[in-house]
Amino acid sequence: MQTFSGIAQMAKPFQTPFLLLLFIILVQIQLSNQLPESQFQAFLTIQRILNYPLNINNLDQNIDVCTIEPNPYLTIGCYEENITQIHSQGFIGYSPASANNSSMNALFAAFAALPGLKVLSLVSLGLKGSLPQNIGNLTSLEMLNLSSNQLNGTLPLEMLGLRNLQTIVLDHNKFSGEVPFWIGSFPGLTVLSLKNNSLNGTLPTSLSRLENLRILQLAMNNFNGEVPDLSNLTNLQVLDMGNNSLGPKFPSLHNKLVTLVLRKNNFRFGMTNNLSSFYQLEKLDVSSNGFVEPFLPCLLSLPLIGYLNIAGNKIHGMLLQNMTCGADLNYVDLSFNYLTGDLPDCLKSSNKSRIVHLGGNCLSSEINRQHPYTFCHNEALAVKIMPHKNNKEKDSGSKVVVAMSIVGATSLAGLMVLAVGFIISKHAFKKPNTRVILEKATMMYPSKLLLDAREICQMKKLGPLGLPVYRNFLLDEIKEATANFDESNLIGEGSYGPVYKGRLANDNLVAIRCFKVRKRRGTQAYTHDIELLSKLRHSHLVSALGHCLECNTQDSTISRIFLVFEFVPNGTLRDFILGQKPTWSNRITVAVEVAKGIQFLQTGMIPGLYSNNVKTTNVLIDHNLHVKLSSYNLPLFAEVKDKVKMLPASGTKENDKAIVKQDEKSDVYDFGVILLEIISGRAITSDNEASVVKDLFEVGIKADKISRKQILDPAVHKECSDNSVKILMELCVRLLSNDPNDRPSIEDVIWNLHFAAQVHDSCQGESSSDRAIMSPVFTSQ
Repeated sequence: MQTFSGIAQMAKPFQTPFLLLLFIILVQIQLSNQLPESQFQAFLTIQRILNYPLNINNLDQNIDVCTIEPNPYLTIGCYEENITQIHSQGFIGYSPASANNSSMNALFAAFAALPGLKVLSLVSLGLKGSLPQNIGNLTSLEMLNLSSNQLNGTLPLEMLGLRNLQTIVLDHNKFSGEVPFWIGSFPGLTVLSLKNNSLNGTLPTSLSRLENLRILQLAMNNFNGEVPDLSNLTNLQVLDMGNNSLGPKFPSLHNKLVTLVLRKNNFRFGMTNNLSSFYQLEKLDVSSNGFVEPFLPCLLSLPLIGYLNIAGNKIHGMLLQNMTCGADLNYVDLSFNYLTGDLPDCLKSSNKSRIVHLGGNCLSSEINRQHPYTFCHNEALAVKIMPHKNNKEKDSGSKVVVAMSIVGATSLAGLMVLAVGFIISKHAFKKPNTRVILEKATMMYPSKLLLDAREICQMKKLGPLGLPVYRNFLLDEIKEATANFDESNLIGEGSYGPVYKGRLANDNLVAIRCFKVRKRRGTQAYTHDIELLSKLRHSHLVSALGHCLECNTQDSTISRIFLVFEFVPNGTLRDFILGQKPTWSNRITVAVEVAKGIQFLQTGMIPGLYSNNVKTTNVLIDHNLHVKLSSYNLPLFAEVKDKVKMLPASGTKENDKAIVKQDEKSDVYDFGVILLEIISGRAITSDNEASVVKDLFEVGIKADKISRKQILDPAVHKECSDNSVKILMELCVRLLSNDPNDRPSIEDVIWNLHFAAQVHDSCQGESSSDRAIMSPVFTSQ
């Protein structure tokens, strides 16, 4: 297709108004066809094979594919002159024109002719046959969803060509064979869902290499054997391996899981020693296994637990009336175990919103469908004796003697067990009531479990940062903390209003951001925004502690919003670089921490926050000299959008069709400017200055070692490794590329920073104490 500039050059000789008018008409005709001819023909092929959707069978050369109105069955996404997304879903009565192996080859060949295709979702379209080898030609693909079809065969090796994949969803098909070992070769994979297929064998250990994985769903297959060690998957939030034959050992997992489903497997031991620290767990289902372990009372009182199912195991122990339950617990199934004692008060029927199943245990007589106490008591004793049995078989005479001895000692042993159990339980349940601890928490907007793979992203991370629980502040508390907004407490005027320093009743210092809202709306209108705000908890963010909504007395609409953040005392990153003159190692440490803060904003919440306009002046230094980002593109700030116009972080014009990837890369551009300042030791205050320093870096990369060091902050000339400097200069140039597609992802940025640190370590022979300073940065989340 002829370009605008080419037509403009042809138009230079045109002098008359008539010719100028003709030129304008030609330009409009040229720009009306957004797609190149090859992509348009590829789309026609896809439409013919899928026989779908029915209402656009008569496509012709004049139709603009990118303007087809989205509907529940077809959505086309375009960016510039490329089709980037295809979402298609079948309906009752739909059947594709053809669905055999040859048509699958033709179909994916057509998809490969769309070079910008990033999202492909073909759900419930009746596709049959195996995945063709040419699927590996979709090199730009980031999300693949082929769920609820009739696809079979093994996963082809050619999928390795899809190096940019972040999401794989192949649920409800007929795939067979083992999960291939090469599945661990997708560094950016965040979602892997293979539910309800015919996959078998043991799970590959390479799963442990998927460090960015958020969701892993392998339920309803035929897997067996032990689960690989997944404890280093620190981002994993959802794990579903139900309805397989895995076990017998409980898997090694990181304690940040939100959903854990292991139902209907062969697990028998190891659960008790693992789950007590899973403080973010919202759903636990280990039912229908063979666990032979004592009951953990803390499972009922985990802070966020809402669904607990341990039914159909051999779990034993005593329940007590004063056991505590989490405030969000609404479903409990303890049935068909060997539990004794009384029903805890928090599980009684007075709480109508809580569903409780207890049948098949040996609880007090007032509870229906219970076994006699001796049934569970004898089984519990057998459980304790079993691990100490001699593996050698005794003759029948010995068995009779041993059995008689056991019968003679049963009464005494029973009394001892009851006495010890009573003493232990008496001390164990003197812990504070969880509900009391959380009574001021306003976890009023719980996260919803993602059901659509198109909205895959990380679920909330609220790790233990030593911060109080997020809560709703009273206006009187805000006024008291700021001495009624006294000017002496005014820190500055932010883009959205004044920011005050405050001191709470417990002497904790806070920063309180205040702004007036444009539109009169009720509290309910801010539900989503407040939920998102409550998730701002990370070691490299200025974390949110709470909010306060001031209402109009006449109509109860919101007039002002106060956002309460932790107070960070040691100035900005720019002040730190220019004033403290940190070492080269410390500069890399700072860069890693900033990158991890950006990574959390983009991927650590639902939805992610992009275009955050991060600068060295809004990156703060805490009392431990760690960095904390204080700039977020919160939807809540849109209330004053008309008053303050946000500048694009990348220095380019905003495009209404910009996709999330572009927004992500604007944050990467911002980080590039920050890295310029960290390396050069000079303040970058404009795009022009950034361009000048970037050009210097490009020259320095090709220059010799001496010339390269002249570009650096003189404070680090003597100590920095030249190889490490060159790595960061090359990274910086890539970060500041004019084309967002050429910029690396934030995960690639973090990897390169780690590599530069390792190169510096090895070249300089740093002491072990220096490495110890760096290590917390590499492991922080």
